[in-house]
Amino acid sequence: MLRRLKTITLLINSKAIVIASLATLSTYLCIYWNISANFPLTLIATAIVFPIVFSINSAYKRRELALDDYASLKSHGRAIYFATRDWLEDADPARLERCRTLLGDLLLSTREMFSAPRSEMHEREERVYSCFSELSLFIRNELRQSGLASGEVSRCNQYLSKMVLAFEQIKHVYQYRTPRTLRAFSDFFITVLPPLYGPYFAYLASDFSSGLVFVMPVLFAVILVSLDNIQSHLENPFDQIGQDDVMINAEKFTERLRAGALDRTRRRAA
Repeated sequence: MLRRLKTITLLINSKAIVIASLATLSTYLCIYWNISANFPLTLIATAIVFPIVFSINSAYKRRELALDDYASLKSHGRAIYFATRDWLEDADPARLERCRTLLGDLLLSTREMFSAPRSEMHEREERVYSCFSELSLFIRNELRQSGLASGEVSRCNQYLSKMVLAFEQIKHVYQYRTPRTLRAFSDFFITVLPPLYGPYFAYLASDFSSGLVFVMPVLFAVILVSLDNIQSHLENPFDQIGQDDVMINAEKFTERLRAGALDRTRRRAA
């Protein structure tokens, strides 16, 4: 129940209340001064609904791309961990813990970068690539010197390369948004059109009871602003404001790696 209420508050915010109030006031004044007009609703579809739906679809595709690249980042990191655990004759707990720590730090620094403002991107990106560098040194120094075959070391480096590629692709989703001019276009008409349609709601007043006539401008404004809010929450899938954001759970990832190592140790002992 609380989650549903939170979702409603994300959709119906102060902007929706202000625009609905302006639309209601405009309708009241038009009825009072007997101003009415049968405006075409196609203007709403052209100026607001179509651009917003296009932006929502674009933002959703960007979110799905971010999820695919996040899965690639985790899966290739897990492959490096499996190589550390399974491809060597001796199972060194310290080496496994070092690998888990490096992968966990990488995901933590990635999460911190994407959840921070873009003005801090350069500094936080250096931290992420520092983690990539430490993971590269781990493959070269600890795995190769522990006896891992050169072909398998090369494969681990390929896994690392794919992790870097996945990070860069996620970074582009984080860095580049939907066109600003399209957003400005939608914001302008969402703010202007509901009050300007006061004469149209006054024209429909004869079909409603005296109190119900004001329901139309309120619904009109709330629906349009809610669509705009949906697009805004999908715009940045890493800000953790909307309920559909991408959550980089570094702690769970590290915990699952540790649990897998313990299960393998028990099977060996058995």
